[in-house]
Amino acid sequence: MKRRAWLTLGAVVLGGGGIAGYAVASPSTDGAGGPAERPVKVYNLGLKAPETGERELPRTETKQFSLLGISWTGATKKLDGKAQVRTRSVDTGTWTSWQDLETDADPVEDADERAGARGASEPLWVGPSDGVEVQVVHEDGTTSAGLPSGLRVNLVDPGVTAAEADAATEPAAYAEDVTPSPSAPSPTATTPAGPASNVPEPPIVSRADWGADESLSPDPSEYNTDVKAVFVHHTAGSNDYTCAESASIVRAIYAYHTAPAPNGNGWNDLGYNFLVDKCGTIFEGRKGGVDQPVLGAHTYGWNRESAGIAVIGEYTAAGASNAALTSVARIAAWKLGQYGVDPASTVQLKAGATQKNLAGTSFTSGTSYPFSAISGHRDGYATECPGNSLYGQLPTIRAWAAGPVQGLKVTSLTGATLSGSTYWTKGAITVKWSTTTPGSLISKFELLVDGNVVTTVPGTASSANTTLAAGSHKVAVRAVHQSGKTDEKSTTTALTVVADTTAPVFATTPKITLRTGTVETAAVPVTLGWKATDAQALKQVSLTSPTTATFGPTITSSNRTAKSGAASTWSMTAYDIAGNTRTSSPAFTPMILQETSATKSGTWTSRSSSSYLGGKSYSSGTKNASLTWTFTGRSAAWVVSRASTSGQAYVYVDGTKVATVDLKSSTTKYRQAIWTKSWSSSAQHKIKIVVVGTSGRPTITTDGLVYVK
Repeated sequence: MKRRAWLTLGAVVLGGGGIAGYAVASPSTDGAGGPAERPVKVYNLGLKAPETGERELPRTETKQFSLLGISWTGATKKLDGKAQVRTRSVDTGTWTSWQDLETDADPVEDADERAGARGASEPLWVGPSDGVEVQVVHEDGTTSAGLPSGLRVNLVDPGVTAAEADAATEPAAYAEDVTPSPSAPSPTATTPAGPASNVPEPPIVSRADWGADESLSPDPSEYNTDVKAVFVHHTAGSNDYTCAESASIVRAIYAYHTAPAPNGNGWNDLGYNFLVDKCGTIFEGRKGGVDQPVLGAHTYGWNRESAGIAVIGEYTAAGASNAALTSVARIAAWKLGQYGVDPASTVQLKAGATQKNLAGTSFTSGTSYPFSAISGHRDGYATECPGNSLYGQLPTIRAWAAGPVQGLKVTSLTGATLSGSTYWTKGAITVKWSTTTPGSLISKFELLVDGNVVTTVPGTASSANTTLAAGSHKVAVRAVHQSGKTDEKSTTTALTVVADTTAPVFATTPKITLRTGTVETAAVPVTLGWKATDAQALKQVSLTSPTTATFGPTITSSNRTAKSGAASTWSMTAYDIAGNTRTSSPAFTPMILQETSATKSGTWTSRSSSSYLGGKSYSSGTKNASLTWTFTGRSAAWVVSRASTSGQAYVYVDGTKVATVDLKSSTTKYRQAIWTKSWSSSAQHKIKIVVVGTSGRPTITTDGLVYVK
């Protein structure tokens, strides 16, 4: 096997020799970041080859830090190998597993102009830590001869601004005998406002607000002519940071890049023009004005016509959050929009270096090549950045940034009822929708009725209200991207909505009529009848008193029971599909007329039993014996007892014979409404019962008459 030669961290303890420290001056006091509660500190530890060449390395106790990276002599020198670190948490005292450092960072383009500038890995945010272990191996695994000289691990404590100290309790500052470097004045040259963009500027946390120490970047800003493209990056490192730590991370990366060598890399400034955290907060990166075409140092060979946007975190295995993608799309659209570049377009960029990208595409300095207006770092340089997952999300970023709005659909229409493919409403409706394009990239939504805009709401809204005039309408929603773009998919398919303010009517007022069945004083069998109609579409009819029930639009009757001797209100409400209602509440009283209230003819015998209504009944087997009841009502039912020996009777209504009723039954039954008659309105009527005198079973037993008034 090939023997690996590992460079190991020299043994260093708190207060021991070998620590080179650098205290950064207080951040700017011009912004909300305020003066430093604890200043940013950067220091380094040297690495050396182990005597045995073994891979197991000693752990080293350090002063507090939250971000680290390795650097080496020679800003243009590449580290062809693998670097790993593990750290000890201040909070828990536990050591992390080994973590890889990204060592394929772009070379420094102005290295010859910056004495002492160093080559470096990408920084790694590890959170508050006080111990470190480092191992580096050349890619051939056999010798350290191919590794650059002057390998050191750079540790950064991002410090705490006064604003951050007010927001949360931070660990106490550690004591370190370090002399601060003199503060260099910030550039005072003013620049005119940048060109207006065709989309709104998103909120951006300024350098002052995240606590930039401008003395670390004393050189004046350089500017490009314009911005034709943006390159998307990731900063690498952990995704476990909290968004409250984001400003500290930006501050630490800045210090790591700009602190004088060997504690830092001695670079001019942050390489990225903007940084975005996983919660979607956008931070100003390289100084010079967010609205200016500031020359960055983010994508080797392509910085002269582009801007760089870095998402804080590592996005090889996991994609960036929607909040981060949204903010990248917003800042990219705004910056490109200053120069009239469509974020979905392809642009021509002139190569500033001869090289290859990750895919193996060769570029020759001075020659122009096509790039997506929103590209990944790996499209221009041989690096894994911005990670496979974030790179796979670039089409989403382009679509969101460029427009038109995608995925627009109506999710609900309240205030209306759907029947088939038509909605019905009384007039007032609320339309709700959703999109896959985030609302912060949408200018507005328009509610269309019959093709006309009736309501406009902001792009962050998800619903709108309107009141429709009577009649049939086409209702749709149109989304307008912040760029002003719309297409056929930016408007939803129109919904048919009928506004109807006409209430249903009861063509037949609800009424009860007596029906056959067993009669109880508290439960007289009745049929509730009605007929409701609507000019458009009847939905249902509901019974709300004296009991409750709901019926479909085609139902016109229901068998119920009613208490005798007491008026009952039969309240019914008809509903149409639009929600209009009509209520009818007639009252009816079923009355029981005992047999004793009838006018007798012939011989009748009184019988007593709890099985009879009122405990009594009349019985007769005499042919032509009769009973006559006179009443005023709209429905009547003759109530009898039935048995196998029961005979027949004639029924006369108002002097006219209308029926012959046979009382015979295979089983004995009491209180049976055996014959009924109903009229359209209430009037005085006479019901006469005549004994037929049937051979072998002449007897009938009558239990009275029930009528409805």
